[in-house]
Amino acid sequence: MEYKDYYEILGLKRGATEAEIKSAYRKLARKYHPDVNKTKEAESKFKDINEAYEVLGDKQKRQRYDSLGSNWQGGQSYTPPPGFENFGFGGGNYQSYSFNGQDLGGFSDFFSSLFGDMMGGNAQSFGGFDFGRTSQTSRKRRQEPPSEDLDITKTLNVTAKDVFDRKPVTVKYNNMERCTQCPPNGGYCSNCGGTGIKTELKTIKVKLPPDVTEGKKVRVKGEGQTDAYGRKGDLYLVIHFKDSEYEIDGSDLTKEVEITPPEAVLGTKKDIETLHGKIGIKIPPRTSSGQALRLKGLGLPQKGGGYGNLNAKIKIVIPKDLTDKQIELYKKLAEF
Repeated sequence: MEYKDYYEILGLKRGATEAEIKSAYRKLARKYHPDVNKTKEAESKFKDINEAYEVLGDKQKRQRYDSLGSNWQGGQSYTPPPGFENFGFGGGNYQSYSFNGQDLGGFSDFFSSLFGDMMGGNAQSFGGFDFGRTSQTSRKRRQEPPSEDLDITKTLNVTAKDVFDRKPVTVKYNNMERCTQCPPNGGYCSNCGGTGIKTELKTIKVKLPPDVTEGKKVRVKGEGQTDAYGRKGDLYLVIHFKDSEYEIDGSDLTKEVEITPPEAVLGTKKDIETLHGKIGIKIPPRTSSGQALRLKGLGLPQKGGGYGNLNAKIKIVIPKDLTDKQIELYKKLAEF
């Protein structure tokens, strides 16, 4: 569904006072009231304005809405925390609403997913199930496979060393779920601060497959979100190589080796660090910047066994601490 930025709709910042919210609402409501404004978009804008005020003008609803964070933008695709996405209005009592006698039709799906449980009346259904029904229905629901909405997808930045070491990597992520400790009578909940949503920082260890590649999805079973029936989704980690020392291409690596102009002309020997330890390489005379020396078997593990290659990419650099005498020699070289 589409995320609604209620602050943006009313032209306000997130820190707006109650007075500022009320003033902005009245001004916009007068401007876009269908009886006054006959443009095509007026009715839609009027509905959004009233929905925004329904949330921001209510302390409890505003607190829950603000708990979603400030990184969202209007129009973004939004998936509510488990439990909220199915807070329907049950019994059809809240299929429409009105302000000042103006019938505006139904609340948006975004509003319904977050505040259906706060609207009173018969709004007691969750996920299409009446809380007053038998426990047999609940058991049946728990036995159903978890919804894909419970899955979480995160980007995991890894280095060449992470892959080479074959040790579990630490993954930290925020998991937002419906609070299960809220009082049934609607009183204040110290567990979630009255928002109905609880954000938990989770830390887990994940072992990467040996043939991991850029963009590959690694599934961690049961580490997604949890719904009201205790069913758990999965965590999907999308691999992104982020390494300051190596360029990674499958099991092959590329590493820059810096040499000076004289070393490029005359050739030299260099000791370089690799994932397999320190080795010495021979750079032939007249080597140009950008040339690569292929070092077999010094890359990352391959699925079928063995290792990829390491490409030592030559980069010619000018020393910053040249003496006057060295500069004079370069001037003489430039005369040839």
